[in-house]
Amino acid sequence: MLKLENMNNEGKAKLTFAQKYPALKDIFNFLTFIGAVVLGTFILNSFVFRSYNVVGGSMENTLHNNDRVIVNRVPVSIAHLQEHAYVPKRGQVIVFANGGSGATMSCEPQEGIRDEYIIKRVIAFPGERVVVENGKLTVYNTENPDGFSPDLDTRKSDTDGPKEFTSGTVNTIVPEGEIFVSGDNREGKNSYDSRNGLGTVPYCRIIGPVILRLAPFNKFRTFSFILNGIEF
Repeated sequence: MLKLENMNNEGKAKLTFAQKYPALKDIFNFLTFIGAVVLGTFILNSFVFRSYNVVGGSMENTLHNNDRVIVNRVPVSIAHLQEHAYVPKRGQVIVFANGGSGATMSCEPQEGIRDEYIIKRVIAFPGERVVVENGKLTVYNTENPDGFSPDLDTRKSDTDGPKEFTSGTVNTIVPEGEIFVSGDNREGKNSYDSRNGLGTVPYCRIIGPVILRLAPFNKFRTFSFILNGIEF
């Protein structure tokens, strides 16, 4: 059986729009591709992963200036979909949105901040008391009324984890819905964190935990993270 083609009045096969205007078809395909790339990038950056450059030496010796890190957005996205705050694990290195100086951090977006994103280590949670004195950082809570060092599990060596000496004098209780954070390089003014002006950080400002140091390539490493209660 022969397939009957569409014919015009002169008996000739009708051309489709794409056949009549092949250049327009190519432009449409190109724009569709660009749109898919933009949409895919937006979804990845918003809900899956983000990449940041470390600026400064506040996280030495764990991370250094110009290190490239990958932040996991998945657990934060899941928590928000379940309509509750994402709570990181103690000792995790996280990236969070800066709230500016001179005022208590809030969940309201703020523009024009010099250091828009900050990378620090999680030290303490709501209701816990943080004390810094005589060069030591100690956390007190219900389970540990005599206090404990939050660095015992994260100080793996002289080149990986928080440095032993912590400058400053602190005695504070972490507010509800916020966390106390600190850099790993805590001597002097090397790290601007919850000890010395930054204040505690609301859960709503957390971008996510660092899971990879991507560059420099000779220092590539992974960081543990938790997803649905499972540590990876």
